[in-house]
Amino acid sequence: MDHPLTHLDTAGHARMVDVTDKQPTIRSATAAGLVVTSAETVALLRDGTVPKGDVLAVARIAGIQAAKKTPELLPLAHVIGVHGAVVDLTITDTGVDITATVRTADRTGVEMEALTSVSVAALAVVDMVKGRDRSAHITDIRLLEKTGGRSGAWTREDS
Repeated sequence: MDHPLTHLDTAGHARMVDVTDKQPTIRSATAAGLVVTSAETVALLRDGTVPKGDVLAVARIAGIQAAKKTPELLPLAHVIGVHGAVVDLTITDTGVDITATVRTADRTGVEMEALTSVSVAALAVVDMVKGRDRSAHITDIRLLEKTGGRSGAWTREDS
C-alpha cells in the first residue's frame, strides 16, 4: 500500500492523526454541489417568492456556519481556525449550484470544511423549498481543488 490509512492505528482502530509537529501553512479547498429542483421552484427562486424567504441568503449563512462547525460533526476532523469561508449560490435552469471555498493558516487542510459547507448549504436550500417541491434533491457534492500542505495543490481533472 502506497499510503497507509492515517486514521487507523496498528490494531486497526480509529484515531485522530497527531499534527502537533506540523508547521501551520496557508491552505484552501473548494467544493461544489447541486440542488436539483423543479422548473416551478427555479421560477420561485428567480422571482424571490419562495414562501420561507431568501433561500440563497439562508443557505449562504448555513454553509459558512457549517465550515466552522465541521469538527463537531466529523469525529476525526481537527479543530482548526477557519480564516475564510465563501459560499456562492447560483440559480440555474435545473436548480441551485453551490460552491464553497474555505481558507486557513493551520496544520491541516480544509477539504472537509469545504465539503461540509456545500452539504449544509444544500440542505438549507432543500429545507427552504421542500414545502413547494418534495422532489428537490442534492447531488454531485465533490472536492474541486485544494492547495497548501505537504501534498501541495490538487485539482479535480473533470471540473
